[in-house]
Amino acid sequence: MSTAVALKARDTAKDMYGPIAGNRWVQLIFGVLAMIVISNYQYAFTLFTPGMKQTFPGVPFAKIILISSIFLIFETWPMPAAGYFVDKFGIRKLMAIGAILIAVGWVLSGTVAKTVTQLYLFYGVIAGVGAAIIYISCVANAVKWFPDHRGLAVGLTAAGFGGGAALTVIPIANTIQLGGWAHAMAIWGLAQGIIALIAAMILRHPPAEWAPVGWDQRLTQKVGKAVPQSRANFTWTQMVRRPEFYVLYAMFFFACYGGLIATQNLSQIAKSLHVSDARILGLAIVPLTVTLASLCNAGSRIVWGTVSDWLGRENTMFMTFGVEAILVFLVTRIAGNPVAFVILFPLVFLFWGEVFSLFSATTGDVFGSKNASGNYGFVYTAKGLAAYFAGFGAAALAAHFGGSFAVPFYISAVLCAVAALLSFFFLRPLVRRRIAKEALAAAVDAIGQEQSHTKAERELAHVS
Repeated sequence: MSTAVALKARDTAKDMYGPIAGNRWVQLIFGVLAMIVISNYQYAFTLFTPGMKQTFPGVPFAKIILISSIFLIFETWPMPAAGYFVDKFGIRKLMAIGAILIAVGWVLSGTVAKTVTQLYLFYGVIAGVGAAIIYISCVANAVKWFPDHRGLAVGLTAAGFGGGAALTVIPIANTIQLGGWAHAMAIWGLAQGIIALIAAMILRHPPAEWAPVGWDQRLTQKVGKAVPQSRANFTWTQMVRRPEFYVLYAMFFFACYGGLIATQNLSQIAKSLHVSDARILGLAIVPLTVTLASLCNAGSRIVWGTVSDWLGRENTMFMTFGVEAILVFLVTRIAGNPVAFVILFPLVFLFWGEVFSLFSATTGDVFGSKNASGNYGFVYTAKGLAAYFAGFGAAALAAHFGGSFAVPFYISAVLCAVAALLSFFFLRPLVRRRIAKEALAAAVDAIGQEQSHTKAERELAHVS
């Protein structure tokens, strides 16, 4: 066996980190665990809003929802910087900082905050930045460790964030019922921070130039493949000069909007549809719907991420965003029907959650895995922009229309349809055209090097 083949057959990650931290499946498991503990910061927020409204009776509901919008802004907009520092200083140090911040954010919110403005700082800013660090660290880690199954890996990782709340929504609701929203937030914040810190001790980025044993990136570069991948590793400054980035960014914003309306306003949406007091199988309708929606949200990221590995990212986007447009439109037609509410909203999340696996995987495919943390951080800021319009913006718009969320959902249906069209008719040809040019340039370069090598050998033979 030649030296080159022998090196290719060895797993350099296990040589460097040992059999546990060097195992990419262990890396994936702990990344999913860390994502689970930050999921409540977004998806369980709606459980705290009724108690907050009682604690701050003179504050309009739109200003309470602004807590969540600020969290989502700080969970997204610092990501480019967080991703840069993760790539530069390593995942463990940044993850530890993130774990401390998410614990401090909720503990202070539950023990110190006496005004909504203080919640903007503790819950919105501090916990938001902590969640941003953990999110980008775990997703980018999956991108780096699984170039051969990127859709599946980022789907599982994102599923931890999208579906983790399903494990804790009812326990958190019970804790709130026993001791109030502030007491519950302090207890759960401390527990979640400790678990994230444990995960931080395990996580590592793969060694430089590492690849799965037996995998050859050149086989994925061909434009005819379902998921062509660029061999070039773009920096963020190079990425933002590419038209693909702006198409991806617009699509992310459009596709995010509808699900974020439901995430931040579900309690009020239930009230506007006259189903908030209903019980299904003896369970309160909002916690039950959040639980089911979280499960579908998680399943969406895994299923559609995996499907995109063989069907193609853009084709999967076209299909799922198109169905989502129909589902969010149907939300406006279920007033007074609690069964339809419990069924439809989980379906909305089943065709929405995949945005967080498809866009991260696509960013790695299109711009390379080396700088995936920083690059996806830039793309992910589209969620923060959408969060403002879907949270505070949708609540304010609903207030203008007498409490009805119909207009925000009409807007969402149109935006989802536009995202579907952009994915197939704009993003797909842009990406494949560029990667085809890269493949051609690489082939020409390889031929040139081979000819130079052959010429050198002939000259050497002639001299001899």
